[in-house]
Amino acid sequence: MSSELDPAFKTVSQATAGRIVISVDAMGGDRGPAAVVAGLALSVAEHPDIDFLLHGSESELAPLLARRPGLKGRVRLVHAEDVVRMEDKPSQVLRTGSKTSMWSTIEAVRAGEAMAAVSCGNTGALMAISMIRLRKLPGVNRPAIACLWPSRGPKPFNVMLDVGADIKADAPDLLQYALMGASYARNGLGYARPRIGLLNVGTEDHKGRAELRQAQELISSATEAGNFDFVGFVEGGDLPSAKVDVIVTDGFTGNIALKTGEGTAKLVGELLRESLRSTVLSKIGALFAMGSLKRLQQRIDPRRVNGGVFLGLNGTVVKSHGSADSTGVAAAITLAYKLARSGFQERLAQRVASLAQPTQDDGQSNNKNGNTE
Repeated sequence: MSSELDPAFKTVSQATAGRIVISVDAMGGDRGPAAVVAGLALSVAEHPDIDFLLHGSESELAPLLARRPGLKGRVRLVHAEDVVRMEDKPSQVLRTGSKTSMWSTIEAVRAGEAMAAVSCGNTGALMAISMIRLRKLPGVNRPAIACLWPSRGPKPFNVMLDVGADIKADAPDLLQYALMGASYARNGLGYARPRIGLLNVGTEDHKGRAELRQAQELISSATEAGNFDFVGFVEGGDLPSAKVDVIVTDGFTGNIALKTGEGTAKLVGELLRESLRSTVLSKIGALFAMGSLKRLQQRIDPRRVNGGVFLGLNGTVVKSHGSADSTGVAAAITLAYKLARSGFQERLAQRVASLAQPTQDDGQSNNKNGNTE
């Protein structure tokens, strides 16, 4: 059942023109619903045209919403009596999870009540529910999860996919990832013509497995239809470089790279803090460098690049880190908001469809109306 705390709130079909409605799972994160509601409050302050469907326990969420006057008229609470836990198996959730907040969150996108979904919950369960309820786009064999990676390039982030939706990927799958990643880079980051790199153990043409060499040929031949440039093979050291905008790989390799990068960034941050506190002189030096250190912290803060996007489904789903605080939740919501506002889902579907029947670049045709894909 749903409880409309604010009668002024309207669903997507009822909304006035220009409103962006995001469906949010309030119950899946490690920090509980309080962090999610605080993230909603930050998002509302930044995006005046955003509204929410908030899914979870009414008894827990109603008091939290009541303490946030800025959310009045912007949130409709949808009661869900169950929660998907981090330890739950995806197969179990598919059998028994229809009354969970995660299921309800995805169902709102399927029903057209929201333009995108955000959850901090169990990644495997979220992907399983999303695939069952939203279904894959026609022509997509394996959906992918795309993440943002801090970059030295002209934009602050690169895109990498897949980072864990599926541990396998053959050459046609990697081509689809390239097309979907390019579309995401255009809509999420504003790249007019993204540069695609295929992750390998070396940059030489003879390096890597047979499917990588085959994917290299497929991606290279799709550059004009896909409206991207292909830089060829890239190595692990190129992930944050200015050489590439989108890194394509299988989910097994991508997930290991992502977790290794996060762990390394955390270690470097801890070692830097220890070093700056080790002596009186280092503490004094830290005071003089405080402005630069804060800028560095903001640049590499993982909370501000929080959100992996599920690509290849009939709907936009953003997976937030399970440990996200209010800043992290707001970052994931902002990503979902930008994609929904850009019409990303429709353009992605067109791009994937071009695999089977190449057509005139939809980005160029959309430019006639002042839009880019």
